[in-house]
Amino acid sequence: MPIRRAVVALIVSLWFCAALCAQERRVVGYFAGWSVYQRNYHPADIPADRLTHVNYAFARIVDGKCDFIDRKAAVERVYPGDAADLPFHGSFHQLQLLKAKHKHLNTLISVGGWADSGGFSDAALTDESRRIFAHSCVDFAVKYGFDGVDIDWEFPGGGGVAGNKFRREDTQNFTLMLVELRRQFDERGKTAGRAYLLTIAAPAGHDTYARIELAKIHACLDWVNLMTYDFAGEWSERTGFNAPLYAASDDPGDKRKQRNVDAAVNGYLAGGVPADKIVVGIPFYGKAWGGVADANHGLFQKHAKSSGERGLDYRNLAGNYVNKRGTRYWHETAKAPWLFDEKKGLMICYDDEQSVTLKSQYVLDHKLGGVMFWELSEDDGTLINAVDRVFKPK
Repeated sequence: MPIRRAVVALIVSLWFCAALCAQERRVVGYFAGWSVYQRNYHPADIPADRLTHVNYAFARIVDGKCDFIDRKAAVERVYPGDAADLPFHGSFHQLQLLKAKHKHLNTLISVGGWADSGGFSDAALTDESRRIFAHSCVDFAVKYGFDGVDIDWEFPGGGGVAGNKFRREDTQNFTLMLVELRRQFDERGKTAGRAYLLTIAAPAGHDTYARIELAKIHACLDWVNLMTYDFAGEWSERTGFNAPLYAASDDPGDKRKQRNVDAAVNGYLAGGVPADKIVVGIPFYGKAWGGVADANHGLFQKHAKSSGERGLDYRNLAGNYVNKRGTRYWHETAKAPWLFDEKKGLMICYDDEQSVTLKSQYVLDHKLGGVMFWELSEDDGTLINAVDRVFKPK
């Protein structure tokens, strides 16, 4: 009997530890500031019970300092129940209220993004510019109740929006900028008696992350939000997958087998980033192509430059496309679905419950740090629930 009880106790203990570890995985959702206009989606709509962190997107760089993109949405919009004498209103205050209801939740202000990364190269250029930028980020985060900053520079050394300033020195300067941010956050944290978070949104393309000193930056960071999506789009010569888990064995355009989650994760691991600091990005949107020939169910085919489709967030896809426009197919190697309407020549790649479940399990199997979503308003609850079921098994 004592041996049996010991065995049972060990099994229960192992199960408990496994469940605890699963629950500790980070679940990071980006909240787009413009979603309050585009989808009438507000911080109160965020499924905070299924998240660990919310990144507000975005702040931008103005004259070398962290500043607002949309001050009205962020701090001026008055919500029902807001007191008149609050230090600030808007989504920032609503995020504070969300954290008050969900004590486990942390929030970060994300600086930059695809459209607003043009100021990074100058901000990172010198010791003085880095000091000024870092100080402004710390002040911004503390003033508006955030638990840290997420740097979304797209991208050091180039490859972002046409017209963005970039330099060869960006690679080293990015590292130095993160070191200065970490130093100033740690300094402020000692005064405040707490820790502050510093993360980045990081590229998944090999040629782009090759311009980042992965072995050096991870020591400054709490984790890395790996943007493992946009592997294909309207710029692609052929239709393909937005965010496949693995390389598609029959993809003629991916000869290096690099355009997938697994390759990006392995690239960061090889670069020296610890597994538990790698957070895998999951898109809550799809990509579409028009003028696609009825061959291979539209996959890996030539296409017209525009499909004419707009708003391909998962909400719209689930409500208006899946089982209604075309046929769903599944790629067993890539672990990714797609839709094809042969009559209209329309091909759509996207993530669904099946693919997100497999990505979540991949995170557990490889002992990675968690998952990240772009962006919260685009899901109808299906995809985040799929993650939750894997990370918190009943």
